[in-house]
Order: sequence, then structure tokens, then C-alpha cells
Amino acid sequence: MDIMEQIKEQIESHAILLYMKGSPKLPQCGFSSKAVQALVACGEQFAFVDVLANPEIRAHLPDYANWPTFPQLWVKGELIGGSDIIVDMFNSGELQKLITNAVSAKPSED
Repeated sequence: MDIMEQIKEQIESHAILLYMKGSPKLPQCGFSSKAVQALVACGEQFAFVDVLANPEIRAHLPDYANWPTFPQLWVKGELIGGSDIIVDMFNSGELQKLITNAVSAKPSED
């Protein structure tokens, strides 16, 4: 599978996906840390991809997304944005609604 197909599959198979530097427990940059804090505060589980451990994804995701920086939050297949947008949405209450709706709309995985 080519890298663009792999990225597409990752985005389509997770209701909430954060491409970040490091992991939620050990973010490797301040922007990724802020994004994780906002998502964790929403109270729902989310998937993540460490772009530092996946150099091909790190190299090609900006082209796929037409978004040059990390982190990148994807919800229900749609790019939401980076750290500043995530934090702004959290502060306004929009992120919590978006995350709750994404999780409740997810088909059950029995």
C-alpha cells in the first residue's frame, strides 16, 4: 500500500485521529501537548499517529492534507486543524461538541 493510501485508510478508520509529535502520554512538542490536553479534556478516546516514528507519514501528510504543520486533528475524515485551532475550539466549547458528536455517530464495534 502506498503512503497516501495508508494515510487515507488511517483517517477513514478512526472517528478521531491526531497526527502528532510523540504520544499522548509523552508529547514531543508544545503544540502537540496543547492539542492532547484539549482532546483529553473532552473525555473521549482518540487515535494518534506519532509522525516522528513514521517519517514517511511526516513527509507526505502535509501534501495529503494541504496543511503544513503538526499536530493535525482529523474528525470523521475531515481536517479540523492544528494546535491553535484545537485550543480555540476547546475554549469556545466547539471541540467538545464536535468530539461528542463524532463518538456518538460512530457505528458500534461489537
